[in-house]
Amino acid sequence: MARMWWLLVWVAAAVLCEATPFVTGRERVHRNAYATMMYVGTPRDYEFYVATRVMLRSLARLGADADIVVIASMDVPLHWVQTFEQEDGARVVSVENLNNPYKTQSNFDWRFKLTLNKLYAWSLVDYERVVMLDADNLFLQNTDELFQCGHFCAVFINPCVFHTGLFVLQPSMTVFKDMLHELKVGKENPDGADQGFIGGYFPDLLDKPMFHPNPNGTKLEGQYRLPLGYQMDASYYYLRLRWHVPCGPNSVITFPGAPWLKPWYWWSWPVLPLGIQWHEQRRQTIGYGAETPIVIIQAVLYLGIMAVTRVARPNLSKLCYRREDSKSVFLIRSGLKMIAIWSILAAYIVPFFAIPCTVHPLVGWSLYLLGVFSLLCIAANAFLLPMLPVLVPWLGFLGALLVMAYPWYSNGVVRALAVFAYAFCVSPVAWIASGKILACLNVSVEREGFLPRLAESAPSSGFNKLY
Repeated sequence: MARMWWLLVWVAAAVLCEATPFVTGRERVHRNAYATMMYVGTPRDYEFYVATRVMLRSLARLGADADIVVIASMDVPLHWVQTFEQEDGARVVSVENLNNPYKTQSNFDWRFKLTLNKLYAWSLVDYERVVMLDADNLFLQNTDELFQCGHFCAVFINPCVFHTGLFVLQPSMTVFKDMLHELKVGKENPDGADQGFIGGYFPDLLDKPMFHPNPNGTKLEGQYRLPLGYQMDASYYYLRLRWHVPCGPNSVITFPGAPWLKPWYWWSWPVLPLGIQWHEQRRQTIGYGAETPIVIIQAVLYLGIMAVTRVARPNLSKLCYRREDSKSVFLIRSGLKMIAIWSILAAYIVPFFAIPCTVHPLVGWSLYLLGVFSLLCIAANAFLLPMLPVLVPWLGFLGALLVMAYPWYSNGVVRALAVFAYAFCVSPVAWIASGKILACLNVSVEREGFLPRLAESAPSSGFNKLY
């Protein structure tokens, strides 16, 4: 009988501990909290780690009168957790990843596999209100008035569906356990992620009143729609190239678009002008110390390549081969042409993937252009090509960046037309340069200096060599 009693106690304890967060480090200081989540298991874990840190620091710089909480899965690296706590002043809540029952849906996107961890926000019952955030939010001003909102409040960034990149909630273990139950029974979820699940859990939010803070600071009850100014979709900005959202304060920018154009990627600017604003916040908060050594090493490497190719230009491409018949010569020349073309293409591709993803855009583009230039020098020297036609696409690319980065366009339409006009004007020049490169390449591979005759300079062994 005693054994049965202890078994029941053990089962009850296991049930109570199921999906219960574990708090490490700091204790609660304020009555309210800004919270975000951190998990690993995607190709972009480090980028989101950096983005999360920048957002946390920006909240602190704006004087947020609330705790800052990171809901971190158990497999988040320990040194990341320590950085959140010791450098960013966050309170880390460690949790087990919630099982996503929608993984077998035909439209399921695997990058959202663990986003249901966002439901742990309802388990933060130490707080009266929690503002739950995605890492791609850019705060322009303090938003502590959100803590006056009701038990659930969110922004509709399109007419019918609210966005879960920022929402206000009243923590409740009752709601949290009910959500877990809904997951287990397979509640309908159109996208298999947090957006669809939470949207289905609060289906009537569209009919709720708009939130307006009370002058006396008292908290509201019930559900409310938040003004659009708390989740200004970055795409709204690109039409007029300025913010003017009349519905509520212009407080928070969100970037819900393509994952490879998030603002922390160096290539997102000047393609998307707002990227530089995010990097300015990073410069003022956590800086770029982690990427600086790699940037310096790559810059020195590219400069070294340029110096060596400049000195060795006359001697890099003198090949000797044993000529057997005209067909073999044709194949060799065709192969050399293909190698030359692919080496030029590789000069534009390799530096892009070598640069750390989260460096400042000005540093990233400068390093990219330097890397492309150095590798083009190798291609031009190896195949005895004239440098100017080889550099025409490089110069055209630089011009396109300058056209996109021009800061005084009146609106986004004028900017798009300017980019189109520039591309229209440059295309014929690039086409002529490509023809010049191919013509010079044909001459180069047929020159005696490039492929000398066997009788004049080929070794007796019959093997090719480089001298």
